[in-house]
Amino acid sequence: MTERKSDTSGGGTAGGTSSREDRLKAALKANLARRKAQARARKGAADTSEKKPEQDKE
Repeated sequence: MTERKSDTSGGGTAGGTSSREDRLKAALKANLARRKAQARARKGAADTSEKKPEQDKE
């Protein structure tokens, strides 16, 4: 009767699936960049707060 094309992404239209994947890929990339920036900021803040003058060892 009707032919069905197999779709590995789980459903939806062929055009809609690729745009959804593109949006998800962009969102993941932005999220990763934001998390890396936050980690760098935390590390930078920790480095500056931990720097104390060295005490003389006797």
